[in-house]
Amino acid sequence: MLDAVLSRKNASVKTKLTVKSLVSFALIVLAVALPQLVHLAAGSAGGVKWLPMYLPVLIGGCLLGFRWGLAVGVLSPVVSYLVTLGTGTPMPAAIRLPYMIVELAVFAAVSGAFGRRIAKNSWMAFPAVLIAAVSGRVAFLTVAAVFTAVSPLSVQTVWAQIQTGLLGLVLQAVLVPFIVMALSKVLNRNNNESDRA
Repeated sequence: MLDAVLSRKNASVKTKLTVKSLVSFALIVLAVALPQLVHLAAGSAGGVKWLPMYLPVLIGGCLLGFRWGLAVGVLSPVVSYLVTLGTGTPMPAAIRLPYMIVELAVFAAVSGAFGRRIAKNSWMAFPAVLIAAVSGRVAFLTVAAVFTAVSPLSVQTVWAQIQTGLLGLVLQAVLVPFIVMALSKVLNRNNNESDRA
């Protein structure tokens, strides 16, 4: 979506790269900060229930498209882990990190695959987020099943986490599209104003 807005404004390649880099950076910072806030407010179980890191990743996919969204999805848990490692309780935990990288990569890639459709019709953020959420959770469960012999997380544990996070996922499936639609309206309004100028 963001690429389409920048293209309509005839932004240079350098400007596009700068804007996408800044938006990606902001989303990764948000993906690191939100879990910290949720853990402060709701304890360690709050992360599994509300899935705070997923929100900026889903927004990133919808706004930035497949490639940039994928980068946000992969980097968010890695950066969060590295930033919080010094606290003695890294988030996500080391045993959960590979799973989150895969899961969030799928979230971002699938929602990002809808980027052009969302640029044309921001309502497409609803199916984008819903399909991304289901795909990401299926990927999480599949990785646990495939690597069950060497995995620190059993399929039963992963399934329990998926069930625990269902409310958070449903909330995000509603919240993220409305955020994306609001951003689309603001970006397109600014674009229409610059066209009239």
